[in-house]
Amino acid sequence: MKKVIIASKNPVKIDCVKETMDVVFDKEKLEYKGISVPSDVADQPISEEETLAGALNRASNAKEVHQGDYYVGIEGGISDDGNVMTAFAWVVVISGAKTGKARTSTFELPQKIAELVRAGVELGHADDQVFERQNSKQKDGAVGILTKGLLDRKEYYKQAVLLALVPFINSELY
Repeated sequence: MKKVIIASKNPVKIDCVKETMDVVFDKEKLEYKGISVPSDVADQPISEEETLAGALNRASNAKEVHQGDYYVGIEGGISDDGNVMTAFAWVVVISGAKTGKARTSTFELPQKIAELVRAGVELGHADDQVFERQNSKQKDGAVGILTKGLLDRKEYYKQAVLLALVPFINSELY
């Protein structure tokens, strides 16, 4: 049985990895474990580079502290040109000497949320304030709230997890 270490205790992130990898590696028995490790970036990454570094750091830090076959890091971030703020996430999968990386699609955040994030509030907390909710990042997240449930956070991440697995699905090419 192969072990998949997910660098998060967030049930949304754990479920999206499990659901995706169970389909991709349907012939293998996989065991999943979510662990808490630092991203070594700001709580709210504010650039492509910082967000990718956070996902890579999470996967690498998980590898440092836990024995496994696959290590998965997911990091949500924002990009802000001063006018429009967008949200996205990076996914990194490490196994052996191979690393796969992929990014989610991007969506624009409302000005009310952007203003709170610019003031130093993490996106999940800004969502909770604006939409009068609690712990939305452990549920449907900004993407789920803003699409009125048409795309929840788990489904949003699953495509990027799948794309980060491309080097493992096509190992003869990578």
